[in-house]
Amino acid sequence: MAGVGSLMLLDTASLYFRAFFGVPENVRAPDGTPVNAVRGLLDMITRLVRARPPAALVACWDADWRPAFRVAAIPSYKAHRLSADGAEETPPALAAQVPVIEEVLRAAGLAVAGAPGFEADDVMATLAARSAGPVDVVTGDRDLFQLVDDARGVRVLYTLRGLMNLDVIDEAAVTAKYDIPGRAYADFAALRGDPSDGLPGVPGVGEKTAAALIRTFGSIEGITTALDAGHGGFPRGSRDKLEKVRDYLNVALSVVKVVDDAPLPEVDGTLPVTLADAERLTELGERWGLGSSLTRFVTAVSQA
Repeated sequence: MAGVGSLMLLDTASLYFRAFFGVPENVRAPDGTPVNAVRGLLDMITRLVRARPPAALVACWDADWRPAFRVAAIPSYKAHRLSADGAEETPPALAAQVPVIEEVLRAAGLAVAGAPGFEADDVMATLAARSAGPVDVVTGDRDLFQLVDDARGVRVLYTLRGLMNLDVIDEAAVTAKYDIPGRAYADFAALRGDPSDGLPGVPGVGEKTAAALIRTFGSIEGITTALDAGHGGFPRGSRDKLEKVRDYLNVALSVVKVVDDAPLPEVDGTLPVTLADAERLTELGERWGLGSSLTRFVTAVSQA
């Protein structure tokens, strides 16, 4: 997909949530509708493309934010974020902007990729697996640290501290942060758990014990093999805790690990883009008062 240079994959929802909460809600369209997430996201993409010019750019989309196969394995998965209608609980002022964001990106000719039944995480993993060149994954979600692969040039540009102060996450950064091998993040996360995703983890096993288990046994598979064989080497008290949740250990990775072979058509995100519908883009810019944010964005992606 990406020729010489990097393929930049955008965790679009992560970025537009950040834009929504980071840009004042008084940024509005002529009719008074908030467009802070729309303009904020366009500004983010512009800064990213200008600061770290990629060979290709794809906005990755949650076609399904809570896939059935993950819920079947662990029913609590993201359950606390369900709204009454079964959708993801999202501030109404942001929910109204999401369709506008997608239409603007598509009219501009930017590649937008999603796969029915899969999350954006799976889309990014699949596109990264397909890429022959280096990949930069732009996200505020640490779950995607599992994608880092020094040998293949896959790294995460982590937005926790803002776009002007991105943390570049490679295998060494994962090791420095969590004291585990750089490719072991998914197994570590499954043990530790993640309340923000409704992932229980192993009760009584925190970050330090999870890291010690991974350093000793390498993976959840290594842990279960050691349990079966009666091996020693378990941190104090952890063996009993692990034995009690064998059912969880058997399914945890099917939820935590991203799918890197999702049924996704070929995606050509090569830059610069050719405007897909210039007339519609102009209409959208006027209708929603996107002003200089849209102008700068179009310039950045069409002249990259």
